[in-house]
Amino acid sequence: VQLQASGGGLMQAGGSLRLSCATSGRAFSRDVMGWFRQAPGKEREFVASIDWSGGSTYYADSVKGRFTISRDNAKNTVYLQMNSLKPEDTAVYYCAADVKGLLLSAPIWEYDYWGQGTQVTVSS
Repeated sequence: VQLQASGGGLMQAGGSLRLSCATSGRAFSRDVMGWFRQAPGKEREFVASIDWSGGSTYYADSVKGRFTISRDNAKNTVYLQMNSLKPEDTAVYYCAADVKGLLLSAPIWEYDYWGQGTQVTVSS
């Protein structure tokens, strides 16, 4: 079972990045998928989640209107489009899968599988 996050990098404030999370090893198409991030010295925090169909999404207030989560179940991939990036978006970004998938607002401990993280750095 593997979740492979990619697409991070260094970007100036106001720029855009798209993160991808490729899944393998089991069928994730029925799972709620989420993106989280962890800045240095801070706890890992929720960013966005999406239901199995892609029809419902949920965002942290800090990214609402700037980030968009989506998924392509045929490609076993989840995406996070990040626009209007700010220096405070700098963090390691992780994708995760919630197998039970009962709530898009499920707490972090409900997520069962995690990717290895990809670094996003936004300069001012």
